[in-house]
Amino acid sequence: MIALLRLVLMIVVGLTVIAVCLWFWCRAGARDRLEAEWARTRPPLPLHRYVKNGLDDRKPRLIRRLILGVYVAPITLLAVLVWTFN
Repeated sequence: MIALLRLVLMIVVGLTVIAVCLWFWCRAGARDRLEAEWARTRPPLPLHRYVKNGLDDRKPRLIRRLILGVYVAPITLLAVLVWTFN
Protein backbone atom coordinates (compact mmCIF):
# COMPACT_ATOMS: atom_id res chain seq x y z
CA MET A 1 0.00 0.00 0.00
CA ILE A 2 2.86 2.38 0.78
CA ALA A 3 4.39 1.66 -2.63
CA LEU A 4 1.09 2.58 -4.33
CA LEU A 5 0.90 5.86 -2.40
CA ARG A 6 4.47 6.68 -3.37
CA LEU A 7 3.71 5.94 -7.02
CA VAL A 8 0.59 8.12 -6.95
CA LEU A 9 2.53 10.93 -5.27
CA MET A 10 5.28 10.77 -7.92
CA ILE A 11 2.70 10.78 -10.71
CA VAL A 12 0.88 13.79 -9.25
CA VAL A 13 4.15 15.69 -8.79
CA GLY A 14 5.18 14.90 -12.36
CA LEU A 15 1.81 15.96 -13.75
CA THR A 16 1.97 19.17 -11.71
CA VAL A 17 5.36 20.04 -13.21
CA ILE A 18 3.94 19.41 -16.67
CA ALA A 19 0.86 21.53 -15.90
CA VAL A 20 2.95 24.46 -14.67
CA CYS A 21 5.18 24.31 -17.76
CA LEU A 22 2.13 24.19 -20.04
CA TRP A 23 0.57 27.09 -18.11
CA PHE A 24 3.54 29.35 -18.81
CA TRP A 25 3.84 28.18 -22.42
CA CYS A 26 0.13 28.79 -23.17
CA ARG A 27 0.18 32.23 -21.51
CA ALA A 28 3.28 33.23 -23.47
CA GLY A 29 1.60 32.22 -26.72
CA ALA A 30 -1.59 34.05 -25.80
CA ARG A 31 0.42 37.13 -24.84
CA ASP A 32 2.18 37.10 -28.24
CA ARG A 33 -1.15 36.71 -30.07
CA LEU A 34 -2.72 39.54 -28.08
CA GLU A 35 0.23 41.86 -28.74
CA ALA A 36 0.03 41.11 -32.46
CA GLU A 37 -3.73 41.69 -32.45
CA TRP A 38 -3.25 45.01 -30.60
CA ALA A 39 -0.67 46.10 -33.17
CA ARG A 40 -3.08 45.22 -36.01
CA THR A 41 -6.24 46.82 -34.60
CA ARG A 42 -4.85 49.64 -32.40
CA PRO A 43 -7.70 49.74 -29.85
CA PRO A 44 -7.99 52.74 -27.49
CA LEU A 45 -6.52 50.76 -24.56
CA PRO A 46 -2.77 50.81 -23.91
CA LEU A 47 -0.91 47.63 -24.78
CA HIS A 48 -0.31 46.40 -21.23
CA ARG A 49 -4.01 46.85 -20.27
CA TYR A 50 -5.21 45.17 -23.47
CA VAL A 51 -2.94 42.17 -22.89
CA LYS A 52 -3.89 41.90 -19.20
CA ASN A 53 -7.62 42.01 -20.00
CA GLY A 54 -7.19 39.38 -22.71
CA LEU A 55 -5.21 37.06 -20.46
CA ASP A 56 -7.75 37.48 -17.65
CA ASP A 57 -10.56 36.58 -20.05
CA ARG A 58 -8.79 33.40 -21.14
CA LYS A 59 -7.71 32.26 -17.67
CA PRO A 60 -10.79 30.13 -16.71
CA ARG A 61 -10.74 28.25 -20.02
CA LEU A 62 -7.01 27.62 -19.73
CA ILE A 63 -7.35 26.25 -16.22
CA ARG A 64 -10.18 23.89 -17.29
CA ARG A 65 -8.22 22.64 -20.29
CA LEU A 66 -5.07 22.06 -18.26
CA ILE A 67 -6.92 20.14 -15.54
CA LEU A 68 -8.70 17.96 -18.08
CA GLY A 69 -5.69 17.44 -20.32
CA VAL A 70 -2.97 17.02 -17.73
CA TYR A 71 -4.68 15.39 -14.76
CA VAL A 72 -7.98 13.78 -15.76
CA ALA A 73 -7.07 12.24 -19.12
CA PRO A 74 -3.78 10.51 -18.10
CA ILE A 75 -5.11 9.28 -14.76
CA THR A 76 -8.28 7.95 -16.42
CA LEU A 77 -6.21 6.25 -19.11
CA LEU A 78 -3.93 4.70 -16.49
CA ALA A 79 -6.91 3.48 -14.45
CA VAL A 80 -8.52 1.93 -17.54
CA LEU A 81 -5.26 0.20 -18.50
CA VAL A 82 -4.74 -1.17 -14.99
CA TRP A 83 -8.36 -2.38 -14.81
CA THR A 84 -8.15 -3.95 -18.28
CA PHE A 85 -4.93 -5.85 -17.71
CA ASN A 86 -5.85 -7.04 -14.24
